[in-house]
Order: sequence, then C-alpha cells, then structure tokens
Amino acid sequence: MDLSPLRGEFTFGLNRAPLLFPRMGFQTTFLVCVNRLVIEQSGEELLDTSCTKFVSWQGRRFLPASADVNYLRSVRGPRFATDPSRGVWEGGTVTFVAMQLAYHLGFETVILIGVDHAFTTTGPPNQQTTSGGDDPNHFDPSYFGKGYRWHLPDLERSEVAYGLAREQFEASGRTIVDATVGGKLTVFRKVPYDALTRDPRAPGASESAPPMPPAG
Repeated sequence: MDLSPLRGEFTFGLNRAPLLFPRMGFQTTFLVCVNRLVIEQSGEELLDTSCTKFVSWQGRRFLPASADVNYLRSVRGPRFATDPSRGVWEGGTVTFVAMQLAYHLGFETVILIGVDHAFTTTGPPNQQTTSGGDDPNHFDPSYFGKGYRWHLPDLERSEVAYGLAREQFEASGRTIVDATVGGKLTVFRKVPYDALTRDPRAPGASESAPPMPPAG
C-alpha cells in the first residue's frame, strides 16, 4: 500500500508502527501501545519517535514520563470509554484503544488501514508465546520476529470491542470505515483505499479523519 497520501493527515500508529516510518517517509501523529510485552521489548523504539504517545500505565517502567508520553489505565469491560482519563477497556486489541482515543479527541470519521483481523499463528487466545522465526502476521517479518514474546490474538473479544466502537460512533453521528486492502474484518463498512487517496472528498473520507496504520 502506498501510504504517502497520509502525510499531513492526523494518523494513529499502533504497537511497532515505527518499523514502518522509514518506508512511509514520515511519522504518525500519535502512537498507541498498551500490551506489556510490546512495551517491555520495544520501549526504546517507541521512545525514539516524535509522536505523541499513549501507553499502558503498567509499562511506565519501560517508558518513563515525558512531555510526549501519556499513560492509560486499563479497566474491565466490555465498555467503550468516551473519556479515557477514567480508564479504557483494551478489548483484546490496541486498535480499539486508539478508537476510544480518537473519539475523545473529537474526530468524526476514522478510517482503518491494515486491520487484517487474521493470523496464521494459532493457539489459545491471549496465551504468551515466543516467536520461532520471521513474523508471518504483520507488515514486517521482524515485527514479532525470532525470540520476541507476544500474546496470541483474541479475535472474538476484538469483534465485541469493535461492535461497541461502531455503536458509540454511530450514536454520536460519527463513523468508522474500513479501507484495509483485503482483510477479514466485517464489523465496519468497507471503503476502497485507492478511491480515498485519489479523492479526499470521497464517501468516508474527511480532513479530520485519522487513518490507523497496520496493527496486525
């Protein structure tokens, strides 16, 4: 995907999105990471960006407080937080956390990009595992590469969370659309990414829309 049209837009990068920054030629506006293992193993990578960062309070020892680091407290759900300062339900995916932040920040249209909602690695949801080689599930083979510890996905919980996000946005006259090329997520209305990048006035596009680069 050619992500150059996103330059100058408000964007959310998720987890190890900084791996993509050199290819994009720019950094995302915001960077969100709430998984303890990712923060622990990639904290320096996250800090080495100029993005405004939102990270889990549990990862504060790996990302010390600074002007561009904001801590989020995780709470039990299911729930959609319109005010993240009171805590956020993670919903099994950092993408849902970014949706809650986007809502709180006042964005009316959110465009999802790179949310494949599919993993070739299988096993019990949320189980910690260690990668034995290149990562086949994300945009870079080193994302969760050999020796990297990560949690297996919980796609059912993620779909519950996405449903809450869709309901909250729609109830407020806002929208989330999915411009992922391919992808197996069916919760949100699909829109063609190439049409959005050719014509910023196309349905589902907005100057205030914050695309979300690949999270896995």
